[in-house]
Amino acid sequence: MSAAPSTGTPESASRPVDRPDTVQDAAATPDQEMPYRELGLKDDEYASIKDILGRRPTAAELAMYSVMWSEHCSYKSSKLHLRQFGEKTTAQMREHLLVGMGENAGVVDIGDGWAVTYKVESHNHPSFVEPYQGAATGVGGIVRDIISMGARPVAVMDQLRFGAVDHPDTARVVHGVVAGVGGYGNCLGLPNIGGETEFDPSYQENPLVNALCVGVLRHDDIHLANASGAGNQVVLFGARTGGDGIGGASILASESFEDGMPAKRPSVQVGDPFMEKVLIECCLDLFAADLVLGIQDLGAAGISCATSELASNGDGGMHVDLENVLLRDPTLTAGEILMSESQERMMAVVAPEKLDDFMAVIDKWDVEASVIGEVNGTGRLTIDHFGERIVDVDPRTVAHEGPTYDRPYARPAWQDALNADTSGSLPRPETVEELAAQVRAVVTSPNQASSAWVTDQYDRFVRGATALAQPDDAGVIRVDETTGRGVAIATDANGRFAKLDPATGAAQALAESYRNVCTVGAKPLAVTDCLNFGSPEDPDAMWQLVQAITGLADACQELGVPVTGGNVSLYNSHGKVKGQLDSSINPTPVVGVLGVMDDVRRANPSGWHEEGLAIIALGSTADELDGSAWTRVIHDHLGGLPPRVDLEAEAALGRVLLALSEVDLPDGSRLVRAAHDLSTGGLIQTLVDSTLRFGVGAAIDLAALPGDVDDFTALLSESGARALVAVPEAAVPAVAAAAEAEDVAWGRLGTTGGDMLAITGTDLLADGGSGRPLVLDLAELREAVDATLPALF
Repeated sequence: MSAAPSTGTPESASRPVDRPDTVQDAAATPDQEMPYRELGLKDDEYASIKDILGRRPTAAELAMYSVMWSEHCSYKSSKLHLRQFGEKTTAQMREHLLVGMGENAGVVDIGDGWAVTYKVESHNHPSFVEPYQGAATGVGGIVRDIISMGARPVAVMDQLRFGAVDHPDTARVVHGVVAGVGGYGNCLGLPNIGGETEFDPSYQENPLVNALCVGVLRHDDIHLANASGAGNQVVLFGARTGGDGIGGASILASESFEDGMPAKRPSVQVGDPFMEKVLIECCLDLFAADLVLGIQDLGAAGISCATSELASNGDGGMHVDLENVLLRDPTLTAGEILMSESQERMMAVVAPEKLDDFMAVIDKWDVEASVIGEVNGTGRLTIDHFGERIVDVDPRTVAHEGPTYDRPYARPAWQDALNADTSGSLPRPETVEELAAQVRAVVTSPNQASSAWVTDQYDRFVRGATALAQPDDAGVIRVDETTGRGVAIATDANGRFAKLDPATGAAQALAESYRNVCTVGAKPLAVTDCLNFGSPEDPDAMWQLVQAITGLADACQELGVPVTGGNVSLYNSHGKVKGQLDSSINPTPVVGVLGVMDDVRRANPSGWHEEGLAIIALGSTADELDGSAWTRVIHDHLGGLPPRVDLEAEAALGRVLLALSEVDLPDGSRLVRAAHDLSTGGLIQTLVDSTLRFGVGAAIDLAALPGDVDDFTALLSESGARALVAVPEAAVPAVAAAAEAEDVAWGRLGTTGGDMLAITGTDLLADGGSGRPLVLDLAELREAVDATLPALF
């Protein structure tokens, strides 16, 4: 449908029976009680709104402020601390940044005139209430963020965390979320190239659904969210506005699931991926024809967010006639229209002389649109409903000048006891039989076994540009078909490490993601993050958040990779008694690192498919088992301190991996044939992953592993800054030279080949001594790791 006239009435709208609450009414009735508590506002916040306006707010204004001042939209508890990311970003770190924090997504220069925009966001609470739609619309929302930057979305990723595998409610959430992520992304034709799936009791009732999208654009295609130029038209296009998601994520994600939360539980949005696919193509056509001056997606807070942010980012003001919004439900009140988070909607600022051309593109794609307002020079955001003035505000007070809280925080009373309860007192295997049983238990546990049951529900290769995807260390997407230039993205988090030490845990997440990008052969350029924590009103959880932000900001500065944007998800708590060890989820800072590759055809897979290759370990192993997969699976234990983070060692390892990945042998073949980082599950997990990747076994001798550790520790320690590479035998001296040049310890562990993983060592696994080798049959192992999740769900 073409645009409705800016002063007309769309066919779906009808004049409300009751007269709306107007600005004049608000001024005349200052003492009228308003339902601000039901909308999630605190007493002092409501008082601030009255001070800003010089009167009580109208019902529509109250709706706008309630959603825009929610934790989810305003970051009121975290923005004081998030400033560290900007303050610790140096000029050198900004070298590749085209757009940084503060926009819908960051934009990174990857060379040859190409740019990439990417971001990760949460949709946690909605995914517990209604798992399928919560996860699906989480994907849809992050995709629209990427569209709004002027980019074509090319891939998605997800970080999923669920409650205990044996809890009766976990299957409901798992099936719904996985189907929602896959269903929406598959329908959009976007490959899902990576992520994580984890189960832990701390996420019971608070699952984490973090979705990432990456988009590609040329430098001059960048679009920003602002409304400038008096007389320019404000157009709402895409799906009609309905009653689904009224105050959805914005309020739902700003409270814990507990007694006393707002009485009106918001509804979860309903997604339509086919509408979104049309919207993508429509937007790209509009951008290509230079018909858009500013654009904003409608996600959390809906029209409230889009109008206030566009106006606030611009150089003037905006007037909106709300009756021109196309509705699915004509009974919606003005406040409900403003708060609705109906999906698949965009708002554009269009020059009047280009409006007809804009609408011609809209008609071509059979998308509905209506002109709902106009940019002006008043500096105010005014909204009328059938000629009645229901909103008159300074848009900055709505969008950018909400409350800022310096919440109290303190090291939890239980933290010292948790750190003192190390894994040192846990019994370790004393025989090869015990070691073999524990190794099998770890690698076939739900968090370490194959996630193929989940990832096989996602299309990883649609569009034909995927070079690597799950289960490889990073997803790799080709950007330029001519040169092969592309990007690699890895997302990682370890909530157990962050529980033990939030600053170290956040730095560990960055280190692992950085390492994964280097392992596939890409140079790290930038970071996005999604910080998932408990209630900011709990000093324990707030301390965890502040520590994690500080640790991540410091680590980014040391590694030289800037944070381009991200998301904070709070109130992931059980809402019972604050200040307890289990009051909140394990603090989970998800970190996504973006790297660039000159030619994605050189990307290193995580496993070997040739026999006779030399397997070389890079990096040194120490006795670091606190918080490890072994302590979780074998002893159901969490305590101690996480492995030490050595960012200098991580950077040095990265340089070695990148240097080796660029080398060809004299016969023209690549030096590196496979590479895999060591992280959760330690060396044994990496060996299992690498052998099962293509079904080629290996013979390993732990005596050559750098570091003075016993066989058990060698296999299951989770020390950082380590990786395995598989290279032709003749290339071993080149690997040694590269490692020694960067002072990275190395050791030749063994050789690829056969259908077994056979491991010898120095004590329990000593070949010919008192022990005997550990031998794992790949066929049996494959069957076991593949069967774990299907057997549970």
